[in-house]
Amino acid sequence: MSSGFFYVLQDEARILFVDDDPILRAFAQVNLATPSTQVDLAEDGDAALACLKNARYDLVLLDLEMPGVDGFEVLTRIRTDPALKDLAVIVQTGREDVEAIDRCFHLGATSFVMKPLNWRLLAYQIRYVLRAERVAAAGRAAA
Repeated sequence: MSSGFFYVLQDEARILFVDDDPILRAFAQVNLATPSTQVDLAEDGDAALACLKNARYDLVLLDLEMPGVDGFEVLTRIRTDPALKDLAVIVQTGREDVEAIDRCFHLGATSFVMKPLNWRLLAYQIRYVLRAERVAAAGRAAA
């Protein structure tokens, strides 16, 4: 492989990055948006739910610890909404306790990553999750 720069996220996708930290939101835009991947930003759970109501996303990157509606509640609402129940959700958080990890997967998280975020590794994980979700969606459509 060449040592030159290339975009990890090359497939068409729309991602919603949800975090109350404005610096992380700016980093997400810089590190994850590509010519084919759009990254929308939400500063809290309420804003995320509004975005999810008004647009179609391929994946949500969701922080847990936010004021107001937290990530656990957003994840619960995603999984109980028939229109969103199959949406890929990667939880991105500073929490690494067993309770938080188990709760996220019990609520239906697709994957879980720890902060501080390694943006390059995260891009590869997003690419993997998007491809897996597209295969699963094709299987659901064929059934």
